Amino acid sequence: MSQDVVTRAAALLAGHRASIDRLDSILVYTLAERFKHTQSVGLLKAEHALPPADPTREQQQIERLEKLARDADLDPEFAKKFLAFIIQEVIKHHETHQS
Repeated sequence: MSQDVVTRAAALLAGHRASIDRLDSILVYTLAERFKHTQSVGLLKAEHALPPADPTREQQQIERLEKLARDADLDPEFAKKFLAFIIQEVIKHHETHQS
């Protein structure tokens, strides 16, 4: 394998990794923003004695996310698992406000 091929491959790899790093940052900041809103929802629910979980809303979100995943060419099962994890964390936060 020539040095030019190796150099080009290394540059392509570095470019992909830089993109991945930027996207990871976007994901983290987006999740942080999302949790700020869900924390506000949890406080609102606690103030009005509403239950921490909302199965109807959760099902709507799952269906919405499945569609988004298909549209984005992402495995819908992965998207569902990811959302289920997020919902589980949100409910935990809401339950702490209920105490």
